[in-house]
Amino acid sequence: MSVRGLPTPIQIARKRLMEGWVALYIFMLAAFTGVEVISRVPAILHTPLMSGSNFIHGIVLVGAMVILGMASTTAEMVVGFIAVFLAAGNVVGGYVVTERMLEMFKASGPRNKE
Repeated sequence: MSVRGLPTPIQIARKRLMEGWVALYIFMLAAFTGVEVISRVPAILHTPLMSGSNFIHGIVLVGAMVILGMASTTAEMVVGFIAVFLAAGNVVGGYVVTERMLEMFKASGPRNKE
């Protein structure tokens, strides 16, 4: 700490570097966990699993928008915009796949109600 109790620029840089390493570590853990979970699910269940994860992607979109709103530097804004763009694309794609999957379960002809 400096004389007035405020952190020095070097301390601020160290703190941001440490936060970056923690974020990278969390990202790597999430990636390995995702690969392990998906690799253990049978291929026939991949589409229902993907459509079920739309809920999670909606939360990711909200989180990306919050992060974009809190961004102060240009680099943070660019990364936030990319995160919002990718999350929105993922949500829309998931709903399109879900809609197609639900169409597969509909009857093709009129039913007799007797």
